[in-house]
Amino acid sequence: MGVRVLLRTTMFSLTSGYNRFAGLDINRTKSIADGVFAFALTLLVLGLSIPVSTGISGEHQLWLQLALIGPSLLVYFMSFITLGNFWTGHAVQYTYINKSDRNLTWISLFFLMFVSLVPFSTALLSGYITFRTAIAVYWINILLLGLLLLLHWQYAWKNDFLKQDPDREEINKAIRNRLIIAELLYTGAALLSVISTYLSIALLIAIQLNYAVAPSFFRQHFF
Repeated sequence: MGVRVLLRTTMFSLTSGYNRFAGLDINRTKSIADGVFAFALTLLVLGLSIPVSTGISGEHQLWLQLALIGPSLLVYFMSFITLGNFWTGHAVQYTYINKSDRNLTWISLFFLMFVSLVPFSTALLSGYITFRTAIAVYWINILLLGLLLLLHWQYAWKNDFLKQDPDREEINKAIRNRLIIAELLYTGAALLSVISTYLSIALLIAIQLNYAVAPSFFRQHFF
């Protein structure tokens, strides 16, 4: 009995000691995040296939074959913007986060795990674009991305891992609201698949474009 208690105490001591200094380097987290996003974005385009058909003998036939992969191009475009928005969201958080620990690092790694799944959910949706199940899988993927990014920020905020900034409260509110509202909008778009999966995809693209390039950008720089 005494040996068992001693072993348990020793293991707890070793684990606790390790956990105190694990995951402290935020630069490592930022580096692997950039790498995972770059790889996921590359996999998206590798999922597109060039039309190959012995029946193509002219421009008209080629255009017809390109039209057949139109849905795949549409989903690729949507997913590229989706990953771009989540990369921006992750990068923005690390603009203000200047400390880390093991828990924050693992939250970020789990977030990146679902980033790496986006090419899969994209390929599934491209292959079964008229299936509501494919929309549901895609939505679950981006839902988990949003929830983990929100958890990541919440953990950093609660544990005071942020730089001292006079606008801390405003920054916290803006980041939280953006993530929560975006997930609600994604959910609404996914529910539209009951009517039409294409309508659902169109709304998802509109939402992502709004977050990628806000309408105010065009008003300010072009009009």
